[in-house]
Amino acid sequence: MIDAGYVRTMARYNAWQNRQLTEMLTGVPDEDLRKDRGAFFGSVMATLNHILWGDTIWMSRFDADLPPPSVPPEQHKEFTPTFAVWSAERFRMDGTIRLWGDRLDTVALKGDLSWHSSTLQQDFEMPLETCVVHLFTHQAHHRGQVHAMMTAAGLTAPVTDIVFMPKDD
Repeated sequence: MIDAGYVRTMARYNAWQNRQLTEMLTGVPDEDLRKDRGAFFGSVMATLNHILWGDTIWMSRFDADLPPPSVPPEQHKEFTPTFAVWSAERFRMDGTIRLWGDRLDTVALKGDLSWHSSTLQQDFEMPLETCVVHLFTHQAHHRGQVHAMMTAAGLTAPVTDIVFMPKDD
């Protein structure tokens, strides 16, 4: 399905996308970031928090040395209290994902991952590669919602096409 090169490319893409969002949303008033814009999670900030919470839970499943989110699933939209805190935590998580991807080999992706979902109160076991694909598609899906909210609010939204990702990212 996928190999370690895919993971490294998607980790770079994720970091590039989040860096652009951080740059473009820095200075936007907090009330604008928290305004309900009719998206699935309501606001830009809630959606950004959801993505970061999801990345944190998945990375704690992929690497047992990483802690799970500090808040329960029902508080995912309030994972970080401010945009500044989100920015710092996002930068840290993007580095974590990239370092993890750099250490990963293709053979490891062919194994299974077992975990317990506290949201669904259910145990799961799936191929690791399927879970990794989910990590990256989940990010892209919800960043697309942020992009749409930014556009609707009259803000400049980032370039999202992976083919335009700078080679040095």
